[in-house]
Amino acid sequence: MQRFAAGQLISFAKLIVDTAFQPIVEISSGAVFGYEALMRGHDRLGFPSPLELLDQAEQSGQLAQVEQMVSSRAIAKFASIGVDRQRVLFINLDTRLIGEHQWLLDALTQQLKLAGVPPSTVCFELSERFDNMQQNGFVEFVALLRSLGYKLAIDDFGAGHSEMKLLSEVPIDYLKIDRHFVSGLNHSARRRHVVRNIVNMAHALGARVVAEGVESEAELACCRGLGCDLVQGWYIGYPTPHIEELQATYQHVTTAGAPKWRLQSIDEILIRREIETLPALSEGDDLDVAFDLFKRNPQQTYFPVVNSFGAPVGIVLEQTLKYFIYQPYGRDLLRNRIYKRTVSSFMTAMPIVDLGSDAERLLDAFANVEGSECLILSRQMRYVGVLSAAALLRILNEKQLKTAQDQNPLTTLPGNGAIRDYVQGMVLDGDQSRYFCYCDFDFFKPFNDHYGFPRGDQAISLFAALMRRHFVGEGRFLGHVGGDDFFIGMTGISESEAEATLSALLSDFRREVALLYDEADRRAGFITGVDRAGSLRSHPMMRCSIAVLHLPTGHITSDVNRIGAHIAALKSEAKASHAGLVFAEFGALVRGTENAA
Repeated sequence: MQRFAAGQLISFAKLIVDTAFQPIVEISSGAVFGYEALMRGHDRLGFPSPLELLDQAEQSGQLAQVEQMVSSRAIAKFASIGVDRQRVLFINLDTRLIGEHQWLLDALTQQLKLAGVPPSTVCFELSERFDNMQQNGFVEFVALLRSLGYKLAIDDFGAGHSEMKLLSEVPIDYLKIDRHFVSGLNHSARRRHVVRNIVNMAHALGARVVAEGVESEAELACCRGLGCDLVQGWYIGYPTPHIEELQATYQHVTTAGAPKWRLQSIDEILIRREIETLPALSEGDDLDVAFDLFKRNPQQTYFPVVNSFGAPVGIVLEQTLKYFIYQPYGRDLLRNRIYKRTVSSFMTAMPIVDLGSDAERLLDAFANVEGSECLILSRQMRYVGVLSAAALLRILNEKQLKTAQDQNPLTTLPGNGAIRDYVQGMVLDGDQSRYFCYCDFDFFKPFNDHYGFPRGDQAISLFAALMRRHFVGEGRFLGHVGGDDFFIGMTGISESEAEATLSALLSDFRREVALLYDEADRRAGFITGVDRAGSLRSHPMMRCSIAVLHLPTGHITSDVNRIGAHIAALKSEAKASHAGLVFAEFGALVRGTENAA
């Protein structure tokens, strides 16, 4: 519906429209990384949302003026925050303005210059309301933005119809995951799977991930666990037009849902050995700085580039600069005011991965970007170092060797070392319930003595296969202690769910292991053999018993030896129970299941 006559909308908007800032914070530290500029006052003009106001402006031919006004006010407010608290300003950009981009960018760039704000601190969010790639001049428009030093983000990723096309064709600095995928993330394994793969894909392409619309501690914890770099939403901080209400750090982000422990994994130990801490260029440096760096390091073919906050953004390749290095007048040409460029104009995107990632994720990131020279490693979004292809291969090779040394050769399940590391980590993480399940066969020795080692190995392999069948997905850990002893770790489920799954495992094993007995023994229901005292006696059919130690949410302990002693006591209780399955809460009484497996 037409609300304003031609020329009126911009006049009223200038009187009423204001800008609110919503903080975008680092998920690892709670420190403010930037602010998204949001339009406020549209409702007083009769528009339910800013999008409807922009649509009206487009219909009346005033979209460029409205966008320029909103962006200018956002920049002015951003500049008033103060240099010590300025981070990155995220501004929504309506790509219907591509035809008038030169005028708009000239105006904004001039305002930034007057305000003393570098373009590299401004990130334009590309809306997914329209198919950007189908608009004439879009690729050239993006190239111009990047040449001027601006950053780019895909907004509401997953909600539009051209995000994948945009991500695959255009170099992006930030990817903002739509609220739809973040909402209820802690309750949906499917959404967690989708978000994890979006994060991995974005990181492989050198983009940072922002989780939008985080509204609870549980959602924040999931976003952290899935590798998101930045978060925004009502749980973090509400949008406000008053800059004095903005904080430098949102401490509750650091403490809420954060793990209370952090063990250095084998992967990280191996990775740290191979990190090469090359000096980094700043994206705003003059090219003379890059030339001098290459001159001082003649064997180096690239150097990493960081932004003004120390976050890695890409690399500068020597071959990219060769034309200017080796041409007689190359440097003079670049020094010319008309052609003056900074390092950011010659930067190449590279996969950027957190130092805490496992080796396989590093390999995926490296392999998925064609022509990768290296991997850039960061910690809390700050540059740490680089890994070459050769270093990555050494890491993977050594990890495979260490894994093979600990892995049980019969079942290929993780061995005692991995089990120990898992338990030591989980007892210190009280953010969710944990179940430590120790599995031990009953009457395995007489079976093994009677039928021989090959059939005993069959029984062990059978149980390992059943474990893999019943325990899949997140929050599950399977290990082989040795012989007929196994370990299962579970997190994030109720006791009734744990009991049902373990009971099904025991029932299936009891049924299927019976098929390994000779038919006559199976019909008899026992075998005859010598017991540990050397006497001849009848032995029942083999089964498995499981002792389950439950550590409830919030319970933390560093006494792993006490955990082991508690489990040892539980084992005898499990073997004596009718069902072969007992539960005990750490420090509480044993509870046996009533039904037979």
